[in-house]
Order: sequence, then structure tokens, then C-alpha cells
Amino acid sequence: MFARTERKMKLKHARELTLTLCLGAACATAQAAAMTVDSMNGPVTQNEIQSFVDFAQGLQPAVSGAGEEWAQGNSGVDMKALALVYDIAPRQALLDKMVSFCDTLLSQRNDILPAPAGRRVIWTGRVDPVWPNKPDISPIQTGGEQGDPVGHLGSCARQILKTTAVYNQKVAGGDPFHFGATYLQRAKTYLSEADKTVDQHILKSLLNLSDGNHMYFAVNSPYQGGKPVPWNQQMMFDYGFLNLAQAHELLKDDPARVKRYDQIVQANLDWFLQSGLTRYTDKAGRPAYNWAYAMPAITGEDSNHGSLDVPGFYRLYLSGRYGLAAKQIEPFGDTVFDVMRLGNRDYSGRVDGTSDNDSKHGGETNYLRNGFLVTALSRPDAYYAMMSDAGIQDGASTNAPEAYSNFLLVKSQRAEAASAKKKKQR
Repeated sequence: MFARTERKMKLKHARELTLTLCLGAACATAQAAAMTVDSMNGPVTQNEIQSFVDFAQGLQPAVSGAGEEWAQGNSGVDMKALALVYDIAPRQALLDKMVSFCDTLLSQRNDILPAPAGRRVIWTGRVDPVWPNKPDISPIQTGGEQGDPVGHLGSCARQILKTTAVYNQKVAGGDPFHFGATYLQRAKTYLSEADKTVDQHILKSLLNLSDGNHMYFAVNSPYQGGKPVPWNQQMMFDYGFLNLAQAHELLKDDPARVKRYDQIVQANLDWFLQSGLTRYTDKAGRPAYNWAYAMPAITGEDSNHGSLDVPGFYRLYLSGRYGLAAKQIEPFGDTVFDVMRLGNRDYSGRVDGTSDNDSKHGGETNYLRNGFLVTALSRPDAYYAMMSDAGIQDGASTNAPEAYSNFLLVKSQRAEAASAKKKKQR
């Protein structure tokens, strides 16, 4: 199912390297639309936000959701970047761009998309409400990639629902798919349709939660049948459950569903922290983590999948919903900077500091994968080095929305922490 992931990541990184790291005046001519870094410290500036807003206007969702497009493809990555920045600085243009992405996403779902591209019978023997990863291979399988589109729909709904001023306004782009004329109607559609995918496929057929809500794939699933769900795919499902829980909480319409989603996330987070990792003291004398691709192994995760695991855990931490303390999340930062960082722009292919350059996912990289940037929240002393290793520097510009949105997240969190510290000292 995820054999294409490394190829996707390489293509995405190539997309970034082609456009990234334009310094000073030379950047202005070559990349006028690039996102700019005004400063590494202090609050996020209006110019930084506006540069992202301007850049985002050129983002377009893919015409097909095949090939993990809404998970690790550009459409999925762009959608998460849009939501991250909207959380920092709500702008109508960003909301409208997210809505256009979610309209396209929902219209591509198997039960909505007309035949022959849609309405396909999948491995369950039904025309399920899913996004087939490989629609032309029989039987049509599903896996963790189903969590991300659910999460995108939940995220769109959440963003609209927290923006009460737009509830009764007509959606700027019209209603081409008849998903609801107003923003509130659109949010309710996204939410109900995301729940439909959860109810009629993810929890009905794909996942087996009989072991204390721990995520296993169903025994009869043609993909990874009966096995524990890998952590990176658990983060995809958690992304969906978290956003749906938050959206329903804002709508105040289904507390039982909110409780159910939170219970699933909590059980699997606890599973990871209690049984899914190896704790140790790294060479710098700090606590670090080693973990695996999936249970029951607990060591040797590769950096490709690790860069998908880690931002998921930070997302849960920053939500404040699951009792994660800063002390529990900090070892990820120590692992990335003390263990995986072998030198400037030199990172190991595995989270334990080793590399296997002949493997598909465990090869050494000459850059820090974007997913690891959030760990700079836990290592303020390494903030500048980690950002630089991902192509983010003071006075630079970038065309990499994932890296830039993570930079804005870390910068805004640092500024909030500094402000809170000042107030406390008064």
C-alpha cells in the first residue's frame, strides 16, 4: 500500500529544492510569489502571513485522488499547510482555498464520483465511501490513507465552525457540487460525509478495535490483514478522529461521537507510550526515543515514516485533548537533533542514528525532513540549526508550503511562550 511513499517524498522534496532557498535580492526577481522569512524570532509578521496567502492562491487540488494524493501527495500536504496557517492567522482567502480543496476531495470519493472512474466495488464487496489508492488493481484495497481525507474534511468543518461570522454567508466559490450554499451548510456536509466514511468503512470494515481500541487491520483486509496498524498510518486515522471530534464539539451536536473518537485516539496514544517505544539516554545526556514502523517491534523506524509519525504526535499534543505533557513529547526533539543529526544538513535514515542507503526508506538525507521541524518546539537551542537544515533561514524565501507552515507554527508558539514568560515575570 505504501510502496510509493518514498517516491512521493522524493518527488515532493525535489519540488521543494527546485524552488527553495532564494536569498536576499536575488530571490525577488526569480520567485516573486515565494513565501518570505522576515525574521526567525518574535511574533509571526503580517508580511509572512500575506506571503503565504499570496502563494496559496496558486495551489490547486489534484484531478484524481489515486496514488495517495490526499495523504502524502501534494494535495494532502497543501491542505494541512493551509489549515496550520489558518489556525495561526485566520484569513478569508485561506478558508476559501481550503473549501475549494475539500469540495474537490469530496467529489472524488468513490461513492460520489460517477462511473467508470468512481462507483467501484472494493475489497468489502461494496461501493464504499472511500478514496481508492490504486483503483485499477483488484481487489481495490484500503489502508491508513483513508484517515487523511477524513481529517481534511473534518479540518475544513472545524475551521468554518470556529469562524462564526461566515456561517450564513454564501461560499465565495459558489456551490458547484451542491454541498451547501452557505459556509455553515458546507461545514455540516463535510462533517456528515466524513462521519459516513468512518461509519460505513473505517470502523465497519477496515479497523479491528476489539483489543482495547488498539488499531489493527481487519483480518480479512487484503492489506496488512490482522496486523497492527503502522504508526504513520495511525497518525492518519488520528488526524481524522481528532478533527472530527473538534468539529462536533464546536457544533455541539453529537457528544457520544466526540467521546468515541477521543477514546480511540487516547487508547492508541497510550499504547505507543506504554508499549510501542524504547526509552534511553542519548549521547548528549538527554532522554530520547526509539520506535519501529509498527508493533510489536519497538526499534528501528526509518526517517521517512518517522517524519510522518512525529508531526502526528505533536498534533495531538498541541490539541491539548489527550493529557500529553511537554516532558513526554520532548524526547522526539532530542532524538532528531542529538541522534539523527550527523552534521549540518546531514541526517540518518533511521531514528536510532543509523542508515541503510540501499533500502527504500532508510537512507541518509542531506536535509531535515519537513515533518521533523515541529520538534524544534522541544529543542529551542537547536531551533536555528533545524530550520536551516530544512531550508528556512532569516531573510530567505521558499516555495515549500509544508516547511513554511511548520516554521510559522514553531515561530508562533515560541513567541507565545516568550510573551507568557514576560507576563509571569511582571
